[in-house]
Amino acid sequence: MKRVISIVLAAGLAVGVAVAILIGNGSEQASEQPTVRGVIGSEKQAFFADPAVRAAFAKHGLNVQVDPAGSRQIATSVDLARYDFAFPGSSPAADKIQQRRRITTRYSPFSTPMAIATFEPIAALLRDAGVVKKAPDGTSTFDVAAYLELAERKVRWDQLKGNTAYPVRKDVLVSTTDPRSSNSAAMYLSITSFVANGSAVVGDARSRARVLPLVGRLFHDQGYTENTSEGPFEDYLSVGMGQVPLVCVYEAQFVGRAVQGQIRPGMVLTYPVPTVISRHGLVPLRPAGDRVGRLLTSDPELQRLAARHGFRTADAARFAKVTAEHRVPVATNLIDVVDTPSYDALESLLAAVERGYGAGPS
Repeated sequence: MKRVISIVLAAGLAVGVAVAILIGNGSEQASEQPTVRGVIGSEKQAFFADPAVRAAFAKHGLNVQVDPAGSRQIATSVDLARYDFAFPGSSPAADKIQQRRRITTRYSPFSTPMAIATFEPIAALLRDAGVVKKAPDGTSTFDVAAYLELAERKVRWDQLKGNTAYPVRKDVLVSTTDPRSSNSAAMYLSITSFVANGSAVVGDARSRARVLPLVGRLFHDQGYTENTSEGPFEDYLSVGMGQVPLVCVYEAQFVGRAVQGQIRPGMVLTYPVPTVISRHGLVPLRPAGDRVGRLLTSDPELQRLAARHGFRTADAARFAKVTAEHRVPVATNLIDVVDTPSYDALESLLAAVERGYGAGPS
């Protein structure tokens, strides 16, 4: 009997050792996956942190690690020598990186339009003021020209006719990120400067001087602003209307949080008229980064996951399916879309806005 027990124990021990070896080999193989490092616009941080996205890369033998930064910082001040790829939130920023690094390759796996997130009581006030309007498809638009008229006159919320929902002594202003570091603020500047310039893209010094007094104030009068787009959007989600009645966001942020069940009743997404499309361009800095760019562009699973995070991919049906499943009203046909200024023109305008900080009341 003792001999039988000994044999059984020995067999069990052998099986345990074999399982341990198999598990050990699996862990070793996982740890041996090459690490690919990238620097990304913060609006994509949730996407790269998603376990499903990490698993999709792992299937291709890649362990992708990312650091978030403001897209303007990525293009101008981040030490790119540490990374295999750079993935800012706009074409102008990607253009600058390519120019600096003399790289011709770029991948554009997805895009997202700029939007203004608000709350139904604020939307109702601004509908009465002619700023927010209902579109035929059930979405809401944000008339930038009408908004700039209010901003130019420094209209406060408590001065809006019939305002009992939000009678505060603050100027009617959209909250943004810091234009000195963040791409979403640069996209907002692209929109507002276009309208302030008589519906023309700002290009030369004369047009910059024409729009600067108004568009500069849109930023300076906000007070403190965050460096990345996640900051003000988190305030919108958690603090609410009292602090952030209007915030400039990427559409993808709103849709992605709706998929996660974090958009509450009464939260409203509006589309600026005109708007700009933020095209997320991945610039490969090394061969490993090139693999990431190719996979993001061509791998069906990664494209599906990008749509779940609110990004528009080459296959419009993916995005439509996600928004329909989660009942997120989004604009399917964006018609009034304008170009951003060239990188140099936008940088010159941003630099002029930057000089206005600390210059006293405008």
